[in-house]
Amino acid sequence: MFKKFVVSAVLGVSVVLAQTPATAATPKDALVMAYSIDDIITLDPAEIFEFSGAEYSANTYDRLIAYDVKDVSRIYGVIAESWTISDDGKTYTFKIREGVKFTSGNDLTAEDAAFSLQRVIKLDKSPAFILSQFGFTADNVAQKIRATDKYTLVLETDQAYAPTFLLYCLTAGVGAVVDKKVVMSHEKDGDLGHAWLRTNYAGVGPFKLRKWTANESLVLERNDTYWGEAPAMKRVLIRHVKEAASQQLLLEKGDIDIARNLEADQLASIAGNGDVKTLVAEKGAVWYLGLSQKNEYLKRPQVRQALKYLVDYDGIANTILKGRGTVHQAFLPKGFLGTLTDKPFKLDVAKAKALLAEAGLPNGFKVTMDTRNNTVTTAMAQAIQPTFAQAGIELEIIPGDGKQTLTKYRARNHDIYIGRWGPDYQDPHTNADTFARNPDNADDAKSKPLAWRNAWDIPAMTKKADAAIMERDADKRAQMYLDIQREHQQVSPFVIMFQDIEVSALRKNVDGFVLGPSFDSNFYAKVTKK
Repeated sequence: MFKKFVVSAVLGVSVVLAQTPATAATPKDALVMAYSIDDIITLDPAEIFEFSGAEYSANTYDRLIAYDVKDVSRIYGVIAESWTISDDGKTYTFKIREGVKFTSGNDLTAEDAAFSLQRVIKLDKSPAFILSQFGFTADNVAQKIRATDKYTLVLETDQAYAPTFLLYCLTAGVGAVVDKKVVMSHEKDGDLGHAWLRTNYAGVGPFKLRKWTANESLVLERNDTYWGEAPAMKRVLIRHVKEAASQQLLLEKGDIDIARNLEADQLASIAGNGDVKTLVAEKGAVWYLGLSQKNEYLKRPQVRQALKYLVDYDGIANTILKGRGTVHQAFLPKGFLGTLTDKPFKLDVAKAKALLAEAGLPNGFKVTMDTRNNTVTTAMAQAIQPTFAQAGIELEIIPGDGKQTLTKYRARNHDIYIGRWGPDYQDPHTNADTFARNPDNADDAKSKPLAWRNAWDIPAMTKKADAAIMERDADKRAQMYLDIQREHQQVSPFVIMFQDIEVSALRKNVDGFVLGPSFDSNFYAKVTKK
C-alpha cells in the first residue's frame, strides 16, 4: 500500500516513494504525516464533531478566540481582537480584527462572524449545542448574535453565565469564521451552503484545503495571504494509514515525517532509533464504554455496576496503552475544574458475579460491542472480551471504521460502544453536558449527548449539571462537579476507563509540531524541517 504512494500530482513535486532509497527524505517544504483519519465525515465547521475533522478545522479556520495550549486559563483574541462584557453579564461585545482577508480575497467582517455563529444554530448539526445552550434558537439567533457595524459583533445570552463558560465555548470549532459570500454563493434549497462546504473550504487560517479523499488522504496548502505569521511548510499531506506497524515502517524509511498512531510495541521498537524522536502530551480525551439502556440486560443497575468490575484497568494501561494513557474513572479529565481522581473500580470477577446474580443473571448473557477497527480500540475490546467471559458474559465484537461505528452509535442502535470522548472546550460543563445531562430522552430529541445516545433518562442529574454552570464561585462550582461525578461513577451506564496521553513519533529534523491538551489543539503552523 505504501509503495504506490505518489504525491507529485497533489503536492506539485516529483516524488515517487517507490523509486526512492530506503531513507529518502520528504520534501523540505512539505509535512507528511501518517494518521488514522477514517472518522472524517465532513469538512464543514458547523458540522465537524470528530477528532480528525476538528484537527483539520483548527489548522484551516481561525476562530474568534483561542486559549494558550501551555496555560489554558489564558484566553486571547484571534479574529476577535478584544471584547467586553456588560454589567448584567448577558451581553458580550467583540471587536473584530481589521485587515483580515479570506483566501477568496474577501474582507472578513463582523457580518461574517455573525453569519458563522448563526449558521451553526440554524443548521443544528451535532456541535450546535455548544452555542444553543446559551438560549440561541433558529428563531432568535439573528437578533441575539448580530453585527452592529463592520467590525463589531454582539452576542446576547439568555442568562448571566460564568463568563469563561461562554468564552471557552467560542474557542471550540463552532467559533470558526467562514466566508459568508462564498458559502452563500453555493447555497441550495436554503442549506446555507452546507452541502458544498462538507467537501470544500471557505475560511481563513494558516493553511487552506487542497483536497480531501475519504479514507485515503487530506492535503492542505499554505495560505500565502494569511494575516498572521506564515507557516514554513508549503504543504501538509496527511495519509490515512490505519496499521501502527505500517506507520512505523514509513517513518523509519523516511517516507513520512510524523507517525501519529504508533502503539506501545512500535514506540518501544523505535526507542533506540537516533533518526526519530517522540512528542508527548496529556490530552483531555477519555476512553469509555457506553451501555445502551435499551438493552434488556444493560439497563439493570447491578449489570452496569458489574461491568465496571470486569475491566482489567491496570493491565490495559500497562500494556496496550503503555505510555499513552492512564487509568481514570470520572467523566472530567485531569486538568479541569472539579476533576474527580477517585478510582473505585478494579478487576474483581467475584464481585461482578455477585452483582449479576442480584440482577437475576447468574449465568451471564450475550451482548455486542461496536468497535472502531483501528489497532488500539480493537486491542482494548479484545482485552475486555475475556474478562467479561470470566463472569459468563459472552461479548461479540462488531468491527467497523470510524464513520460506521459513530453513525450506528449516534442512532442508538448499539448494545455497547467502546469509544474515546474529547472535550469540546476547556470548561467542565463540556463533559458534564454530555455524560451527565439528558434533557429529553425521546428518540427524536433535539439534544443528543452521550447520555441520550445510551438512552439514559436522568432528569435529576440534568438539573444538577444545569445548576453548576450558573455558579460563579469557582470553589463551590468545583464541589458541585465532584458531587455529580461521584454519583455518576456508581450509577451511570458508562464504564470510564482511561485518560489519553498522545504520543507522536517524528523524524529528528522536524520541530515545532504542537500537541495541545485537546483534540483540536494540535497545530502544524510552527513546523520547521532542518
